[in-house]
Amino acid sequence: QVQLVESGGGLVQPGGSLTLSCAAFGVTFSWYAMSWYQQAPGKGRELVARISGSGSQTNYADSVKGRFTISRDNAKNTVFLQMNSLKPDDTAVYYCNAVRILTRDTYWGQGTQVTVSS
Repeated sequence: QVQLVESGGGLVQPGGSLTLSCAAFGVTFSWYAMSWYQQAPGKGRELVARISGSGSQTNYADSVKGRFTISRDNAKNTVFLQMNSLKPDDTAVYYCNAVRILTRDTYWGQGTQVTVSS
């Protein structure tokens, strides 16, 4: 059974940093493209960043380019989102997403809250 477990969310002041982690269980991790999505109150879920199975390719939403970095450790079945220069607009629940490259099977984590406030 596939399970994605996020951690690392919390309350941070504007300009601060947080690192989110997502551990994957029950998968051959390198077979999956991994992504982070954010869902702010009253809004839909939006893609923040994506990384390929090997980690060689990454994509970012325009709103986070230059501030967020997605990375993965395939030996530890974990994907990370390093978030710097955080803004109040980054406040959202952040979800980890896994998509199997060949079959498009999709899985979601339970989400972790990030609040940026002074």
